[in-house]
Amino acid sequence: MNELDVGEDGRKETLLHRPGFPEADTALLYPPPLSPDPISPLTHLGTLPSGHDAARTGGWDRRLNSGFQGCQLLGTSADLGREAHADQSVTILHAKVAQKSYGNEKRFFCPPPCVYITGHGWKVMQDHLKAAGYGDSVYRVCGYMCLDSSSQSQADAFKLVFDEQPNSRQMFACAKSLFISDQDKRKHFCLLLRLFLNNRQEVGSFQSRMIKVISKPSQKRQSMKNADLCISSCSRVALFNRLRSQTVSTRYLSVDRGAFIASARHWTAFTITMVDDQCAEQGGFVLSEGFICYGCVVQLVCTESGAALPPMVIRKVNKQHAILDVDEPVSQLHKCAFQFRDNPHAYLCLTNDAIIEYQAPFSVRDPSKVVLNDGSCWTIIGVEVVEFTFNQGLACITTPVSPFPVVTGLEVNGGGHVAMLEIHGENFTPHLKVWFGNGEAETMYKSPKSLLCVVPDVSVFSDGWRCLRRVITVPLSLVRLDGLIYRTSYSFTYTPELQPPPSARMTAGGGKREGGMGGGQDDDILLETIHQEFTRANFHLFMQS
Repeated sequence: MNELDVGEDGRKETLLHRPGFPEADTALLYPPPLSPDPISPLTHLGTLPSGHDAARTGGWDRRLNSGFQGCQLLGTSADLGREAHADQSVTILHAKVAQKSYGNEKRFFCPPPCVYITGHGWKVMQDHLKAAGYGDSVYRVCGYMCLDSSSQSQADAFKLVFDEQPNSRQMFACAKSLFISDQDKRKHFCLLLRLFLNNRQEVGSFQSRMIKVISKPSQKRQSMKNADLCISSCSRVALFNRLRSQTVSTRYLSVDRGAFIASARHWTAFTITMVDDQCAEQGGFVLSEGFICYGCVVQLVCTESGAALPPMVIRKVNKQHAILDVDEPVSQLHKCAFQFRDNPHAYLCLTNDAIIEYQAPFSVRDPSKVVLNDGSCWTIIGVEVVEFTFNQGLACITTPVSPFPVVTGLEVNGGGHVAMLEIHGENFTPHLKVWFGNGEAETMYKSPKSLLCVVPDVSVFSDGWRCLRRVITVPLSLVRLDGLIYRTSYSFTYTPELQPPPSARMTAGGGKREGGMGGGQDDDILLETIHQEFTRANFHLFMQS
């Protein structure tokens, strides 16, 4: 039986039970999860629901070389160590919605779209260029970001200046002055990132997820017709604060070396999870699905480091007052406050660059309201994270990596030793081959949105054993004909069958027919071989047709 184990980083993650949460004025740093046990039972066929992420980190981790250890099987055995550490990643963080600008005003996207460049492969590329005799400035990366409309000119693109982060081997840049004018009538758009080296060699083009255009934050109670404007549990969000509603005073909730801070430039994506209040009181961490509503207990977990704030009750803010008797869904760009569950008078607040507790008094006129200060009023917005990871191997490939193939789903046909896998996605070309771990599969190009391949026999990954006794999971990758490897977030899992194949059962029972002939095992092997060859023949006929 074949199953698929799908996650943002090729693994399925769940929030674990925590023995307890810290005091309200401290941050809890969750240790990174251990690699999945290769013999653990497997889960499901499919992907996480739209707008939902793996509970702890949402699958995105900017730490180098995380999530791709399983892909080290790619390449020849002599080059495994060198090639496995040559991944190059480009990660784009951006908001799910953007406010339209009218007339001469410019409502810059908030939070600004950010780009992170990580991976040892960039250093490998630099070494190749140095060995070729190029100057030191040639291999420096620069980029441009703009809206994906055809009318965008080079002058409308924002030039990205990448800075190397302290205490980290990653580069960072953000597009501070992007906006969409009222002349653009689209309801949705994407961001387009183009990366170059200083010698004008193009690295490739990368596209963000779809961004919804809104006029202004909706103050009405959201219905199911506008479900895309609601904040879902287990989705990613960002929080920012503007003192006296001034753009220059914008501060983002961020995490730096495990501590929560208010940053003027860097913002952090958090996984917001609706927590069962009764379980939270007992020190557990049980997530709930659905839309986040005011009055719910929520948990904010940093998608990068796993640092988490204590359980808090989310409250609606109106005219600098927290309203305690509202239970409507939380919507994009709403102003909200976070009340610490274990200290009802304390609210999450910033002062300068520090995150503190603010002791908020009740309103004298209305006991259902709490008076807040400017630092306690946060704006919440859903965010997206899209990551592109590729590997040039030991060759220095000069052609752009785009169009970058994106896998969105898998579909298995058949089972046992004659399964076929259909891969759904975008930007597929006839020059791509599907790889299971370190083995290439027979691949057929159907369309720019579909590839078909034969699932390799499990004996390739189990030292020749045909009957599995444990679960085997291998990563799925797409490899271009020139050797460029495109990592995917998907993996394929071989699971043990409930019973051994007939050949094994006959061997265990003596394997002899009536009359003393012992050819039963050979016959079963012959029938199995014919079945496989027949399936492969049909596959080749389908390719020819």
